[in-house]
Amino acid sequence: MSGPVLTIELAEAVPPAVLQRLRAFLIRSSAHFEEQRPGEFDLSVYAPKLGITDTGGVDGRRPVMVSLTGPGTGDEATFEAEHAESGDQESLIGFTPTHSVDVIAFCGSRVDHVVTALLTAAVMDLTGGVAHAELGEDQVPTLVGLPGIIAVTTDPWPSAYGSAEFLRAWTGRPGFRLLK
Repeated sequence: MSGPVLTIELAEAVPPAVLQRLRAFLIRSSAHFEEQRPGEFDLSVYAPKLGITDTGGVDGRRPVMVSLTGPGTGDEATFEAEHAESGDQESLIGFTPTHSVDVIAFCGSRVDHVVTALLTAAVMDLTGGVAHAELGEDQVPTLVGLPGIIAVTTDPWPSAYGSAEFLRAWTGRPGFRLLK
């Protein structure tokens, strides 16, 4: 079963020193850590390390991939494909993304959605950037009043852009769930 995905839009490549801090954080947060290429991490994130105590009866170790994409970083084709239909992001977030970080869960239980959002927020604390979450039509109204929202759009599809604070606040809302 595949799980939810969030993207961190970046205005520039992640500097080597930041990549090293990200690597160290992911090692500390994971029961399993494998770097498949520089900036692509196969993890078994330990949910309690992110402050998650209610794992819903599933193992607290959750399979996740964190992958930096963009020119000179790796996986350029994925970056191009993901951004080909995104429209004018500069008018929404203040810059045109040159790179991104994808946070991809490999399971879809409730805890996997929370792990994905909180892990993305923690990665943003290190890399900066703006979180991009695709939404279902019914989710747009549930975001009203959340701190850290930068933009919500319905064109070309419902999406929200926000800060790490936004992601942390959203996980606290009843019925929180990311779109797969």
